[in-house]
Amino acid sequence: MAYYNNKKEPAPEVETTIWSCTSEDCAGWMREDFSFEETPTCPLCQSTMEKETKTLPQIK
Repeated sequence: MAYYNNKKEPAPEVETTIWSCTSEDCAGWMREDFSFEETPTCPLCQSTMEKETKTLPQIK
């Protein structure tokens, strides 16, 4: 499908499992597929992280 000004069609969004920072002062999160540790720490504040789900654009 073509869009005005050669804009591409938006990527489909899917429910994705993420790791979310538990610190109230930090908004850090990462996709589960991109973490190298079984239970990662937040790369921004070094707090623990917990699993959640988020609707994000699909990555191929």
